[in-house]
Amino acid sequence: MEQLEFFEVPSPCIGVCQVNNRGYCKGCFRSRDERFNWLQFSSGQKREVIRLCQDRKRRVLAAARKKQLELELVQQDTPPQDSLL
Repeated sequence: MEQLEFFEVPSPCIGVCQVNNRGYCKGCFRSRDERFNWLQFSSGQKREVIRLCQDRKRRVLAAARKKQLELELVQQDTPPQDSLL
């Protein structure tokens, strides 16, 4: 039995409307279809899109943290440059 919906599911849009290299919005992490069809989606579909967006955001942030840690490790292994002055 589906739960009754009393409140509309709000859009996850945060006003950062730019697309990343995979086609997802950099602000809310929705795909093009998810953004354009938001108003036609049922509440259940909207909740699923929000869940997918949260997963995408977690993956993007984890990849950024990994890249930052790798960069820091490389910088630690690089000997300091002697000044020529």
